[in-house]
Amino acid sequence: MNNNHEVHTKFVMNNNQILLFVKIAETGSFTKAGQELNMTQPAVSRAISALETELDVKLLLRDRRSGLVLTEVGKRILIIFREILSGFNKVEQEVSAEKGLEKGLIRIGAYPAAAAYFVPKIIRSITDRYPGIDISVHEGSVAEVKEWLETRQIDAGLIIPPLEEFETIPLFREKLYAVLPEGHPLGRNGIVHVKDLEHEPMMICRAGYEPPIVDLFERADSALNVKYVVNSYSTAINMIKEGLAVGVLSELSLRTPPGNVMIRELSPDAYRNIHIAVHSLEEASIAVRLLIDTALDMFAADGKLNPPIHL
Repeated sequence: MNNNHEVHTKFVMNNNQILLFVKIAETGSFTKAGQELNMTQPAVSRAISALETELDVKLLLRDRRSGLVLTEVGKRILIIFREILSGFNKVEQEVSAEKGLEKGLIRIGAYPAAAAYFVPKIIRSITDRYPGIDISVHEGSVAEVKEWLETRQIDAGLIIPPLEEFETIPLFREKLYAVLPEGHPLGRNGIVHVKDLEHEPMMICRAGYEPPIVDLFERADSALNVKYVVNSYSTAINMIKEGLAVGVLSELSLRTPPGNVMIRELSPDAYRNIHIAVHSLEEASIAVRLLIDTALDMFAADGKLNPPIHL
């Protein structure tokens, strides 16, 4: 007679262990995580050891060169733990809202130009009305913001399409301009025709510029002669200043007037869209929905800036 017994594993991990593991993963240090949570280093080690024993898997490895490294299962569990902490945060927000109090944490990510223009204004508007809401800002490249969304390190991101893997809301449509070294012959005209850029060495910035620029040159039936590819729009501007190339940059990146360059309208016109991206609008917390509503109220209505003053 054979008896088949199903084995059920019961996990009794607590919120502090989950939060501690996430802090260690984000700081890369037992010591830093312990300092943030007011725990001693031995207490941190015991808590993580107990968590690994309970789960019966190794979550962290020590590497002489890289320090603490997440195992493959540790990376997957990190995403789940972030979702659990987000769930706790949602519960707190719902309870607070029922009592007429707005509380919660919003983690927002943005690439530099969007972070500089949109995020401070959004934070000011929300914190003035709802001082109980905390907002943390993560600034990085468009690719990093997408990665932070995927790994649940942030709740919402300001990024550039295409964004098939997330739910998004259009926030702003910004115009693109030709940026030329001072004294460049094309600067004599108020408008630069894309066809005239066909034989110019072009500077391309990776921060969400590639798709709209490629589309612009295709619409103009013009060849795109890429000479340099950089990650930062400030690097692109400085290289244009030195006469190394010409570029196409967005109005947000040209808000602080750069010297020794000329900014001109393009023909045909070119734009790129900025979206607010989340994993799920339906599952978004009260605080995240407040962030979205605030951003749309402040920026989506006009979606237009004043032209760069160097035009």
